[in-house]
Amino acid sequence: MPFRSKKLLLYAWLENCLHSGKRISEDPYILKFEPDGSDKSAGILEEMQLESPEACSSDEDSFSHKRIKVSCEDSKPVGTEGSVDNQDSTYKGDLKNKDDDNKSTLYRPPDLNRNITEIFGKLIDIYRALGEDRRSFSYHKAIPVIEKLPYKIESVDQVKHLPTIGKSMQDHINEIVTTGKLSKLEHFEKDEKGVDIAGRRNLAFLSFYILVRAITLFGEVWGIGPATALKLYEKGHRTLDDLKNDDSLINSQRIGLQFFHDIKKRIPRHEVREMEMLLQKAGEQVLSGVMIVCGGSYRRGKSSCGDLDIIITHPDGDSHKGFLPRYVQHLKDMNFLREDLIFTTHSTEVMGTDSGVDTYFGLCTYPGREQRHRIDLKVYPRSIYAFGLIAWTGNDVLNRRLRLLAESKGYRLDDTGLFLAAQGSAGKRGPKSRVSVSCSTEKEVFDALGFPWLEPHERNL
Repeated sequence: MPFRSKKLLLYAWLENCLHSGKRISEDPYILKFEPDGSDKSAGILEEMQLESPEACSSDEDSFSHKRIKVSCEDSKPVGTEGSVDNQDSTYKGDLKNKDDDNKSTLYRPPDLNRNITEIFGKLIDIYRALGEDRRSFSYHKAIPVIEKLPYKIESVDQVKHLPTIGKSMQDHINEIVTTGKLSKLEHFEKDEKGVDIAGRRNLAFLSFYILVRAITLFGEVWGIGPATALKLYEKGHRTLDDLKNDDSLINSQRIGLQFFHDIKKRIPRHEVREMEMLLQKAGEQVLSGVMIVCGGSYRRGKSSCGDLDIIITHPDGDSHKGFLPRYVQHLKDMNFLREDLIFTTHSTEVMGTDSGVDTYFGLCTYPGREQRHRIDLKVYPRSIYAFGLIAWTGNDVLNRRLRLLAESKGYRLDDTGLFLAAQGSAGKRGPKSRVSVSCSTEKEVFDALGFPWLEPHERNL
């Protein structure tokens, strides 16, 4: 029965309202039906290009709190300094993507409540530095829910119905919107002279927060985990300058310390897109047909990224072997890769260690600049590429849910496959089997787990 009294709108109208934080005109999004029942929506899409989010958005960018901490304390890193001269000019004028983001309908959260999400992000860092992952995860779940809201939170009543926002989180939000700050965070950030905590001087209590502040700061240096951060604190270190003279730091940690402020700066989406194009072009020069995708928050449609997560394979299932060393050298010759953090190769080993996955972690630069950015290169055999794509696209919340779902079904899920888990002693989880469930696409992995399919831009849970 045809609609007579109501209008039927394209879904893009809702997406663009959410992105802009306000109700926009419905007229360009109304579906028009011909008398014979056919619709003209396809033509409308082409003509108006969906009034892209960029066309109706404010200057508010989304803020991602993704943090992947890789422990390198027992690894064997390599450290090389790349020359800053003789910049390869081949890639300077050939980076702009002709397919502008205006044609994309990826949902990018407006994050109108950054005053809340930034405070929660700091609490995540603190609790992770303390090793309290459970507490940090509660804030991690709340952030994407809050940053997607199409309105500015002015009262706690506006969030009581939201998922993942329990009573404690509501109290935090109420305090932030009422006072502009959160006392819990201020307690953590008290300086060493800074006095009354909880209404009384308590040196033991104050010392605890000095400890928290120091190990939180040290834990933000690439390669320094909670255990090492605590050891550095026990040596008497309190600032990053203190760490510069510590002989116990390995080379990769020293690089993380040297470029600490560079690494913390986020990368605009358009620059990530241009660097992905550079990487794809360079990869094709090394190996024809190689597949190179930038994952992480970029693949999920975010407006900025903390680093570059690059997932690589080759469709023939064999040519990826030995590709990474040649690729890394080519990128160094171009002055794109600058410092090495971790470099391991397993694809050419007879026993197939680590499922034959090759890994490079390092620092890179946008062409023509010296500011360093973190970059991870992962080369997977084609047979397990789908698992790598899921793991390195994220987000952390989704990956955790998928792992827990797999465990509930008697399996172990990681970036190299879905394995049947053996039963351990005393009810503990046993080792995983050597053979993975065969999945050639991400959707097949979701289907195998019985989890509803989510496109990459829908994974900002």
